[in-house]
Amino acid sequence: MNRESLEKLRYPIGKFDWNDERSPDVLEKAIVEIKTFPSKLSETVSALPTKTMQHRYRPNGWTIAQVIHHLADSHMHSYLRFKHALLENTPSIKDYEESQWANLPDASRTEIDYSLNLITALHYRWTLFLRSLTQDNFKKSYFHAERNKNYPLDATLLIYSWHCKHHLAHIKNAIKKGY
Repeated sequence: MNRESLEKLRYPIGKFDWNDERSPDVLEKAIVEIKTFPSKLSETVSALPTKTMQHRYRPNGWTIAQVIHHLADSHMHSYLRFKHALLENTPSIKDYEESQWANLPDASRTEIDYSLNLITALHYRWTLFLRSLTQDNFKKSYFHAERNKNYPLDATLLIYSWHCKHHLAHIKNAIKKGY
């Protein structure tokens, strides 16, 4: 498989664009994506057999099950980072090694119900929280020390809206092709 094909498998909807507009309407659409994502995810994976849960979205990539467990882990981190950014003055956040987390026993099983339940509850709370933020709140940020970069909450919201669509595309690709 050539480099271009692998890149398309890695970023099926394209890479996140930091220059995207961050207007109130755009942020509201991102909140709706956060809100509706759990049902889209469940609808996509609910009837998959265990064998399909072991399909990878690209060669040497995560299995469908690992992607789902990753979504729970990643979105928990993001939700907490939002809260820290709101309540603290540009806090430094702790990074985590996603690939190591994806190989832990709770994240490498093909059973996914517990992560789907977690994502559903988390996204419900996250949506309530996001809808309570003002435009000024969305300008607050946290500092990502490993990347030496500030992450404003408006950009972070767009990142995680993209993240939902990005990994849903991974799952759909893995269902169709499976590597």
